[in-house]
Amino acid sequence: MENKVNFYKEDFAIVAPRTFKELQIGEIFRAPSRTLTDAHASAFQAVSADNHPIHYDVEYAQRYGHTAPVVHGLQVLAFTAPGATLFPHYIGHVFIAFTSLSCDFLKEVHSGDTLYPSIEIIELIDNGNTGTVVTRATVYNQNNELVLQGEHRYLLKN
Repeated sequence: MENKVNFYKEDFAIVAPRTFKELQIGEIFRAPSRTLTDAHASAFQAVSADNHPIHYDVEYAQRYGHTAPVVHGLQVLAFTAPGATLFPHYIGHVFIAFTSLSCDFLKEVHSGDTLYPSIEIIELIDNGNTGTVVTRATVYNQNNELVLQGEHRYLLKN
């Protein structure tokens, strides 16, 4: 007996897709929290080729006034990647480009810190055929301290 099933790949979306016009200022997209380990720092050091001893040498870090080796700033920034949140799943069908990012590193991050990253829509710019989404990227630590803030910009079909 033949069993006919109606199968649609589109039904397997994680979230319902949205258009530029359906996005709203104030929407927040959170990434899962993560406690950093020495293994994370070592992996990032290998990938980035940033071999400065401030990132791995306890005595060097302490000699220059740090309590412990400092996690690479770009590694902390990487936790704000939109793909760590559900945001790209909402806009994937209208996404054109991730056009820019900026950030300020506000506090040191060390192995053992737990980070809480998110991006929040702060501006929607209608450009006619396209739209620009501006988000505020933030990363807090386990002490509720803001350790990084910045902006991301995305270009979408309108």
